[in-house]
Amino acid sequence: MGSTTFEWPRDAQARDTAALELWLASHGWEVDPTVFMAGGLGPAVQVQPIGGAGQDGEPGLLILPGETVEYVRDRIRIAPRPAAVPAACGPS
Repeated sequence: MGSTTFEWPRDAQARDTAALELWLASHGWEVDPTVFMAGGLGPAVQVQPIGGAGQDGEPGLLILPGETVEYVRDRIRIAPRPAAVPAACGPS
């Protein structure tokens, strides 16, 4: 089945979209071709289960530039970001 996570990069290009489409298809999902959003950090994409049946009545999931998504139990969600690590303190 492949990787359970996919990083949608900032300033995504056509090759990134193609890679996302392949990854989604391996999990039964697709990019919603009716939604396109451009922004300063790059495009956002709306994804949905193949055939358009959303999760819990929702139309799908919007993936913003720089987000990582994960496939968990037949669902796609935004992966939790790692907790910030505090900077090391020097000697006092």
